Amino acid sequence: MVRTPEDLVWWKFPRNVSVIVDNDSWVLDYAKQLVSAVGQTEDHAVLYQSYEDIQRGDIAFFLGCTKIAPEDVLSLHKKNLVVHESKLPKGRGFSPLTWQVLAGENEVVVSLLEMSGEVDAGPVIYRSQIAFQGHELCQELRMFQGNATLELCLQYLRAEAVPLAEPQAGDPSYYPRRRPNDSELNVFESLAEQFELLRVVDNERYPAFFDFRGHRYQLKIEKVGAASHEDESSRK
Repeated sequence: MVRTPEDLVWWKFPRNVSVIVDNDSWVLDYAKQLVSAVGQTEDHAVLYQSYEDIQRGDIAFFLGCTKIAPEDVLSLHKKNLVVHESKLPKGRGFSPLTWQVLAGENEVVVSLLEMSGEVDAGPVIYRSQIAFQGHELCQELRMFQGNATLELCLQYLRAEAVPLAEPQAGDPSYYPRRRPNDSELNVFESLAEQFELLRVVDNERYPAFFDFRGHRYQLKIEKVGAASHEDESSRK
């Protein structure tokens, strides 16, 4: 993709930046941090939690949104951007970081891309990578994800000219939406075998659970510190 003469005109301070989160989730804390960081520059940023409230601007970041933005909303900004945690076009869809952790991946690509008519199919502007050690739980995974999102968005805004995007190449794959029932443990498997699932469960919104002897039980996980002795996985 190439820059247009119009891009050269509007890509100057001050710019009106919209940060949009359409649900009450953990992403909001990072959206507020982004608005605060933008506010310390010559740009002007506003946080929106409803599509109906969005005003016309230059750049819109849609972070952790669960609803498809209608065309009239997308027309309000020159650039509409989204962050997605996969090496696109592989891993389009829902909860990409969670699905990759469940698959045993500890290195995850984070992509900043332009929005298009198809979900997660727009051209990619930047890619970064986050790496885990394999012990991080849900809140820690979110911290890595949130910080990577902030860095990509700020990198975009710091660019001297409108950053160029490259169309996605290759065959896409898709992750399905995760449901609370996806947090079910198998009582006939060990905790070690199911540790990746325990890493991604949310103790409040979708806690781990299991059914046994006619009853349902919840199991919450919390990291309390380093182990006092070697665990089985570290022994030879």
